[in-house]
Amino acid sequence: MQPAAPLAYPPSRISHIPRLSQLPTHRAFTMKSLRTFTLGAIVALAPLALLTPAQGQALPERIAKAKTIKIAVNAIYPPMEYKDPETSKLIGFDVDLGNALAKELGVTLDWQESAFEQLIPSLQTGRVDMILSGLNDRPARRETLDFVDYLNSGVQFYTLASRATVNQPLDLCGKTVGTSRSTAFPAEIKTWSDANCVAAGKPPVTVEGTSDNAAARAQLKQERFEGGAQGSETVPYAMTLEPGVYKPVGAPFGGAQQGIAFAKADTQLRDAVLGAFRKLIANGTYASIVAKWNLQASAVKQAAVNGVPAP
Repeated sequence: MQPAAPLAYPPSRISHIPRLSQLPTHRAFTMKSLRTFTLGAIVALAPLALLTPAQGQALPERIAKAKTIKIAVNAIYPPMEYKDPETSKLIGFDVDLGNALAKELGVTLDWQESAFEQLIPSLQTGRVDMILSGLNDRPARRETLDFVDYLNSGVQFYTLASRATVNQPLDLCGKTVGTSRSTAFPAEIKTWSDANCVAAGKPPVTVEGTSDNAAARAQLKQERFEGGAQGSETVPYAMTLEPGVYKPVGAPFGGAQQGIAFAKADTQLRDAVLGAFRKLIANGTYASIVAKWNLQASAVKQAAVNGVPAP
């Protein structure tokens, strides 16, 4: 192929092109244009300084400058978040997910431990930027919070593997079930009991609150309870700690999704995290974290905001 010939203009046209020196206002014109162009470029490019690597989502200015996201966590909920018994290091599914999101967003994380009851107040008062701590996305909470949903959850009954009299949920009618009082499980068990035990003319389930799931399992082994209940995402992990000791009873109920919580007004951070989470799903990172913690049965297939799919 022959190279393209240079453009040529007829002499008559060239002679009509004015020289720069013939333009009396060329210096003023060009300097003004340069200043206008430079200012326009700065204005146009300034937002790019706040863009994250995750699909070009913009971080709020406060976070883009600090390069840090403050996260509230209640580290007593294995395998979601808890302290390694040997090192006291914060570990768990939520921790791994948070670190992967931070990598996509180009920030570091400041995990701030809190009692469960203080998670939402700490977000509402601005002490933290978001909550990543196995918090269920519930309609009542959406009145003041937004959620990026990342894991399916439900209440799972269980009992001792040796307890032959409890094999299905209805066997717990009239029995005592232990569960963590710092969760929504006591209320959900009562709702289930009213609909399945009381409605059928059976005595209700008696719910006993404990300090956490580990305490409920310990008291179950002491035969203070006939059954226990905890999040379906935590039962597989509990069974690996004590193989052959427990058995699940029925299927999970009261299905919900766990979500990363944001202040209602902080839509910019919510959308940036949503973009990062979509990328983790697409590139297989989310699936790898799910497999590491044996949570395949609870994994989501796509991101959602406030329970509405956001693919």
